[in-house]
Amino acid sequence: MGLRERLGRRRRPPGGDGGKRKAEFEHLSTWAATRRGVEGFVEPETPTTVSTLVLVAADGEWTRRRVDSPAAAFRFGQKAGIPVYDVAAVGYPARMREWTAKRKAAGETGVPDSGSGGWR
Repeated sequence: MGLRERLGRRRRPPGGDGGKRKAEFEHLSTWAATRRGVEGFVEPETPTTVSTLVLVAADGEWTRRRVDSPAAAFRFGQKAGIPVYDVAAVGYPARMREWTAKRKAAGETGVPDSGSGGWR
């Protein structure tokens, strides 16, 4: 028995909750299409979180959504025509940290683009 099973955490079956997945990929597609210089950064699954894809625009604005796997994130990048990197290998771009710091200094708190109602 693996650690996940012992802890009661089971991996979602591929395509489980397809409606939510579709909405998350639609958000990523729309977001990428409406910004310049977008790059993707895949965040690996951890014991407490699933894999996620962070999209970062040229000005540092960013958004994050869950993905079924790192492979799904790389496929999304190919379809959207944007480069996608493994964040564990390359790290986050400085422009992302700078954009977040400017928001914080301006008193803006919370998750970017939280008005869409989705999980980040």
